[in-house]
Amino acid sequence: MPRKAKELSALEVGRIKRPGLNAVGGVAGLHLQVAPSGGRTWVLRVVVAGKRRDMGLGGFPDVSLAGAREKARAARLQVEQGVDPIEQRREARNVLMATRASAKTFEECVTGLLAAREGEWRNAKHRWQWENTLTTHAGPVMGKLKVADIKLAHVLDVLQPIWSSKTETASRLRGRIEAVLDWATARSYRSGENPARWKGHLDQLLARPSKIARAKHYAALPIDEMPAFLVRLRAAEGTGARALEFSVLTAARSGEVRGALWGEIDLEAAVWTVPAERMKMHREHRVPLSPQAVKLLRALPRAKDQQLVFPAPRGGVLSDMALVAVVRRMGVDAVPHGFRSTFRDWAAERTHFPHELAEMALAHAIDSKTEAAYRRGDMLAKRAAMMGAWATFCATPTPKKSATVMPIGKKVA
Repeated sequence: MPRKAKELSALEVGRIKRPGLNAVGGVAGLHLQVAPSGGRTWVLRVVVAGKRRDMGLGGFPDVSLAGAREKARAARLQVEQGVDPIEQRREARNVLMATRASAKTFEECVTGLLAAREGEWRNAKHRWQWENTLTTHAGPVMGKLKVADIKLAHVLDVLQPIWSSKTETASRLRGRIEAVLDWATARSYRSGENPARWKGHLDQLLARPSKIARAKHYAALPIDEMPAFLVRLRAAEGTGARALEFSVLTAARSGEVRGALWGEIDLEAAVWTVPAERMKMHREHRVPLSPQAVKLLRALPRAKDQQLVFPAPRGGVLSDMALVAVVRRMGVDAVPHGFRSTFRDWAAERTHFPHELAEMALAHAIDSKTEAAYRRGDMLAKRAAMMGAWATFCATPTPKKSATVMPIGKKVA
């Protein structure tokens, strides 16, 4: 056991200024360490398992002389009992730090998930939709809760108020909450079953969305009104009108058209290749261009170094409202997306083109997983014939009394 130094009083200890270790007595090995900067801390020098160790006991004067001696006696008692007080304290500190690190709130986990999926978002709007629904609906109920404490009751408190009135939003929100909690589990911030899971869990407590959701239909133009509408549309001026006309002829989504680049279009081959990152299904989509669509493109003004096919008047991509405004000015009870529905109705009711061909033209997902697994081509030639027939129909005045099925296109096997 180290030799005991002279036991100093509190007043004497307060006068110590000499840099280095200064024994203060009272407990063997207790020192006041003075740094070159003048800072003073308590240090207990002990021998643990034959090895000398220095153990910090806090700063002076925050820890008084009496307090330092009390801590030193407790540490020496642990050593006598075969316990390494320094190692024990380190382990306790690690446990505390781990506990604090794992005590993440739901809103912190939302931020973590969004960052982890940064490369997956189709666009900034997609990421915003996730963050907005989680913040708006889940945030008030469980945003500040530790993610480890979230239970079924919390999830139901979020979902039940909007499950019937905003079914589509609520269904997506449920999936997003499930994703956040799964992410938290993978990061060891929580454990156990996911209270937001659907199958075998929430499906027993909430009505199936398909049974209560109201179908959302886009206002669409009746088939027989399309030719007259296209005549008026071609007479309208402006980039928005041309973009809408191109959208009609290709049955493409507004976002795909507004973001179209000249580098994606091969006018000689009459093909527009939309890259996967701009497609809803995240797959490259080749669009056959009818002669009317090619003619429209060739007539467009093209400024030097301008890559956008339909640039906004002040530069950049046209807003979605630019196409909506064109329709509104024409006084038509429809929306840009609704012209895809008109095309689909035309293909089903006025032609013999196969169902799957029209679905492929609209870049819809294939419902059958087996069919999707075996299909390799995109039926470009057959779709070119269909889009040509559609463009011809749109340019052909419709009789006042429509006949039965128009003989457009041979039945394709």
